[in-house]
Formats: sequence, structure tokens, C-alpha cells
Amino acid sequence: MPSTNGYTMPFGTFRRSIMGIGNDHNQVHDVNSDSTSEFHCELGSFEHQVFRQFRTLSAASADELLSLDWVSKLLDAFIACQEDFKLILLKNEPNLSKPPLDRFVTEFFDRSIRALDICNAVRDGIEKIRLWNRHLEIVSNAFDSKHRNPMVEGQFRRAKKALTDLAIVMLDDNKESSSVFSQRNRSFGRPNKGKDHQQKSGHSRSLSWSVPNSWSASKQLQSIANGLVPPRAHEISATNGLANIVYTMGFVLMFVLWCLVAAIPCQDRSLQVNFSVPRQFSWGTPLNLLHIRIMDESKKRERKNSVGLLKEIYQMEKSIHLITDLMDSVNQFPLTDEQKEEVQTGVQEVGRVCNGFKHGLDPLERQLREVFRKIMACRTEGLEVLGKAQS
Repeated sequence: MPSTNGYTMPFGTFRRSIMGIGNDHNQVHDVNSDSTSEFHCELGSFEHQVFRQFRTLSAASADELLSLDWVSKLLDAFIACQEDFKLILLKNEPNLSKPPLDRFVTEFFDRSIRALDICNAVRDGIEKIRLWNRHLEIVSNAFDSKHRNPMVEGQFRRAKKALTDLAIVMLDDNKESSSVFSQRNRSFGRPNKGKDHQQKSGHSRSLSWSVPNSWSASKQLQSIANGLVPPRAHEISATNGLANIVYTMGFVLMFVLWCLVAAIPCQDRSLQVNFSVPRQFSWGTPLNLLHIRIMDESKKRERKNSVGLLKEIYQMEKSIHLITDLMDSVNQFPLTDEQKEEVQTGVQEVGRVCNGFKHGLDPLERQLREVFRKIMACRTEGLEVLGKAQS
């Protein structure tokens, strides 16, 4: 079992936090009845699910945090929470259309629409990484060890051209990037962004539609975060705790999207989204820890305008630094044995990065599509329930 970082939570605490603290006299339901106790136990189970899922994610090692594998686990955690949340809504159909719960549910579904845009942008970001990886594979293939003379001048020229093309593409995708390319290749220039260029750069259509050029990931995240205010005591009481559940899922949705934007290249991405993790909820502890760790990771790398904090992107940049320095150090041919060995080591590192992307991006995209469908299905079914009740 992963470390819990020194915190545990008795299950009874989750039940108490559902209905709020110090508000027992406001309850309109008989908390001693079997049906009500079972209902509160179900709500507490959902909150415990959120706590447990994110406790595991927050306990990830420094090497695992923000890796492709970690992002995959993040999406798994979201899907698990989303399914439990959907079941709770469907079991409480008669109450969804009653105020004030109808307002909380409607606002949640409004945020879901914005979440779909984020999913599209992240999917486009995955496609960008694929494009970068194709250029990087050219570098690796240029020094294929199957060749009789794997260290001839022509292979160096091919590898350098691939690195130059990759630099141009990455600069175009993120003009203000402080990544390896903007530091090493300031003279590459930035081609104009037109329709032809977007097609050549691999910007294919997304899950349902691609975001326009004026779209901003950070602004979209902020619009989702805006209005995410914990329900008041009388609202919790009036909804028998369901308002807390809707708020919890809304915050989980926003936080997972924030993590995705932090890791994956997105249009106009930024981690500086104005939100704070609530401390009065049991699940606030692991989410707050994750928020701190991701912000610290960003500061540690000094990549506030980076293309993404995904570990594999960082490894890609390191491998490019290494192979570029090695090629720049070669001034004449044939290479010495020491130079050959150094270049082979660099090429092997590039190959490992390429293989990581090759085997990790497709499963991640499939998961992202599943998240998209789950969000859409929950919204569609929920709106149908609200529509029937209001008709």
C-alpha cells in the first residue's frame, strides 16, 4: 500500500462531514431511521472514495508524479468517482428538481460543458506530443545500429535537420516557451500560423470539435473554478447532504482538469488558476497536498511557461540537450571510439523516450475519450431527469 503521508480518516468522519458540523439541530430528516442512516452512509462512502483515490495519487513518488502512468491513474480515479456520483444522482431523481438542489445540479452540468472543451484541448496536446515524437524518432533512426557505419557525416546531418524541425514545431506551438529550444535556438524564427501550417503540424480534429485559436485553457479553467463555493449550512440541511456531494464532484472535476492542463501541452495554459482547496472536507487534505506538489514541481523546473510538466516531456528535453551537445562537439570525421560511444549512449536515451511516448500516448488518449463520454453521459441523463420533473 502507498504511504498515506501521515494522515488517516475514520469512516465516521466522512458521514459527519456530509451534513456539516454543528448543524444537527437543523436536520429535517430523522437521522435515527434506518433509511436515512443508509442514505448518509452512501454519501459518506462517496466522500471516502474521493479521499481514498486522491490519497493514493498524492502519495506518488517524485519520479512517478505527473508521469504518463500517474496521469492514467488520475483519469481512472476520476472515472471511479464520476460513476459513484452518477449512481447517487439517479437514486435521488425525485429530489434533483427541488430547490436548492436543482440549482447546484444545473450549475454542475454547465461546468461539464466547459470540461469537454478542456478534454478536447488535452487531446490536441497529446497529438502535439505525437508530432514531436515523430521528429525525435528520426533522430533515433538516423543512428540505427543496423547500419554498417552508424557514425557517418550524412547521419549527423539528418539528425540535426530533424532536431531543427522539431525546434520550429515546438516554438510554434508555444511561442513563449522557456524550454530547451527557445534557449538554444532563438534564431529559428516562428512561422506564421495559418490553416496550411496547422494541417502540416498534425492538429487533427478532437473528440467532437477542436478549440478555436482564441480559446484559452487557463481562462476556461478559471470559468469552471468560478462559483465553486461550498454550500451553506441551510443548503446542506435542505438537500439532506446532496449539495455537498454535488460540490465535491464539481471540485474533483475542476481539479482533475487542472492537473491535465499542468501536465499536457494546451493552448494558453497556465497553473495560475485562482482556487483554493477547501479544508473542511475530508478529501481536502490529499488534494491540497497534490496542489502543493504540482506547484512546487513547476517552480523547481523554472518552467512557468513550459509546454507541459509531464515527466516524459522533461525527459525528452534532457535527451535532446544531451544529443545536441554531442553532435555540436563533433567537428571532424571519422569519430573516435570515445565519441562513438558517447553518441550511442545519447541515441539510446532518445530511443527510450520515443518508446515511452509510443506505448503511453495511445492508452492515455483512449482514457481521455472515456472521460469525455462519461462526462457527457452524466450530463445528458441528469438533464433528462430534470426535464421530466419540470414538465
